[in-house]
Amino acid sequence: MRKSSRPRVSLQADKALELKHLRWAVAAADCGSFRATAELLKSQQSSVSRRIDEIEHHLGIVIFERYSGGVRPTQAGRQVLRYARTILEEFEALIATATSVHNRETGRLTVGFCTSLSARNLKALLLAFKQRFPQIDLSTVERSRMRLAAALRNGALDVLLVTGSLPLLDGKEMLLWSERVLVVFPHDHTLARRESVSWTDLRGETVLLSYCDPGKELEDLLISKLVSAEDRPKIERHEVSPGIIKSLISMHTGISLVLESDVGANFGGLAYRELRDGTGPSRFEFYAYWRGDNNNPALQEFLQLLSDVIPGGRSDVDALAGLSGNSGPPP
Repeated sequence: MRKSSRPRVSLQADKALELKHLRWAVAAADCGSFRATAELLKSQQSSVSRRIDEIEHHLGIVIFERYSGGVRPTQAGRQVLRYARTILEEFEALIATATSVHNRETGRLTVGFCTSLSARNLKALLLAFKQRFPQIDLSTVERSRMRLAAALRNGALDVLLVTGSLPLLDGKEMLLWSERVLVVFPHDHTLARRESVSWTDLRGETVLLSYCDPGKELEDLLISKLVSAEDRPKIERHEVSPGIIKSLISMHTGISLVLESDVGANFGGLAYRELRDGTGPSRFEFYAYWRGDNNNPALQEFLQLLSDVIPGGRSDVDALAGLSGNSGPPP
């Protein structure tokens, strides 16, 4: 039997690898070169190279392809880096949990979200809470839905404000508001001449979506609206933030789908239009989620505020806008 040429993973890898190795590997992937990584980490380029060699040796695979312009992840390296980012996020959640437990008292509330903080509804809600309870320290956390759900389960967060369903053990929920789905494109795009755009108008376009939330939900919605693959636009998924997606759109590389709250994050040269079909505009519902056994008094105050201004769930938050001094619909 011919022996495999694939390097064997060291049995001591779990003992030899440390969080610092993962941080350096992720930084190298983000920076694209060992030199830039060394500048970011205030270290020497030789030290960065040595750390990467160590992790590759311990795992038995090549994580980065070296070339004259820098480094880029190999196919195997991309998978390793995905897990590395997850491990680092989980470690940060561990620290956040310890901090939250240490500070668990009347004067602190930790809110998680994965939409733009410039969003009219979210911004108005948090501002209204601060105005009503100035003595309570308000802490906000932005992560993926999966990481937010994990943080809520382990007690690092008090409440989540996110779109869609989020099943939780002993979890409570409240419908908050809904937002229209918009299409965003360069201001000189042919669709910019219309007041609204139908889903079928997207045929032949290239839709850029982020792996960040709510990119997957937007993709699922698009597929549900355009059942036939022939009617669908080309979909490109990018491992970048929604802000970078807008930069790509301004470069005329495609269009994208966003929620109307994203209009608050101003980006020049772009136009937004409402997406409609025979039933009218498409909307995403936002919910508040919290643990039923969380007895943090600050959370109870927050939930009371929600009950006061959004009784039973509403499609808008004009009451919140009034509380925070804002008015008028989003652009």
